[in-house]
Amino acid sequence: MGIARLTWAQVRARRMTRLGLVTGFPGLTEVAVALAGVHAQVMSSAEVALGLRVPGLTRTAIRASSALVRSYGPRGTVHLFAARDLGRWTAVLSSVSALPPSCGLTAAQGDLLIEAIASALAGGAELTLAELDAEVVARAGSWAGELCMPAFGGMWPRWRHVLPLASMRGVLCFGAGQGRRVTYRHPVSEPAGLAPAEVVPWAVRAYLNAYGPSTPARFANWLAIDQRRAEAMFGTEELAQVDVEGICAWDVAGPAGDTAVGAAAGVRLLPYFDSYSYRVGVQSPELLYPGAAMARAFRGAYQNLIVDGLVAGVWQQQRSGSSGLAITVEAVVRLSRGQREQVAEQASLVAAVQERTVSSVTFGTVKSGAHA
Repeated sequence: MGIARLTWAQVRARRMTRLGLVTGFPGLTEVAVALAGVHAQVMSSAEVALGLRVPGLTRTAIRASSALVRSYGPRGTVHLFAARDLGRWTAVLSSVSALPPSCGLTAAQGDLLIEAIASALAGGAELTLAELDAEVVARAGSWAGELCMPAFGGMWPRWRHVLPLASMRGVLCFGAGQGRRVTYRHPVSEPAGLAPAEVVPWAVRAYLNAYGPSTPARFANWLAIDQRRAEAMFGTEELAQVDVEGICAWDVAGPAGDTAVGAAAGVRLLPYFDSYSYRVGVQSPELLYPGAAMARAFRGAYQNLIVDGLVAGVWQQQRSGSSGLAITVEAVVRLSRGQREQVAEQASLVAAVQERTVSSVTFGTVKSGAHA
């Protein structure tokens, strides 16, 4: 069989389909699997990302569900993983993660802090960050509480350097939360269900199912690993070579890679960080952010307006009264009447997920900046 050849337009259409932006998914688990984890740095945005893909879903239903677990994922960023796959993700992430070089901790100190976290969360404890501060210091020593970690205009205690690593080793995940305060608990997850030799191919397939066709270099960036290691990981799995207008890339082999490649038509409003998921993979940024979209929407985490598979502007939302939501859309292309109507439909979906109604849809300048 020869090398499959795709155009960039076809790649965009596959991306729209694979990420559930065309026909959606039946439930939360399917979304998390399809996206190889839902970016959840901002939980309200993650709820919108989920709701846009599962018809009729609301934030109340999302918060009540046990189908997803919020934890630290690729690059140490917060994700929602399918609970059934958490053991597999832990196996993958723990094999490639390490202490950040700039944290000033030795490997032995990092292990000691992670052991202290595990001890504090034993027996089903669910602790706020302040409570975990006290428990870790009590177990590891006063040095763990030294304020030396710059964060949000202040300083955090030393032990918090290991929070993402502890999560990726399966020691903690996010709990239910107490109002605006986050909590942490020990994850209750199924075993990985894969032998160590199977975990790496599973991770490569999970990535390519969501973001293929792609390359080891892009995979390395997504997982925050060395490119040579990424190339070795790609070599563990039987993949299909794909030519995308002269660019050599890889995708899952067989029927799993045969996503329909029709036109990427329609309008979508993607929330914060969902646009990052959309642009992962082989496609060069200028091919997703053409013309004025590159200057307006590429740098930083914006809420993106997608038109026919391309980023075509940004948008923002503001609460209006007790139950309303005002949407402002700044397009860098001329929208047809039909596309404006689709924007209004998307705005209604965004509001419905948040259990609100649209009070207004305005086409004009978006004043909110990129999210940190």
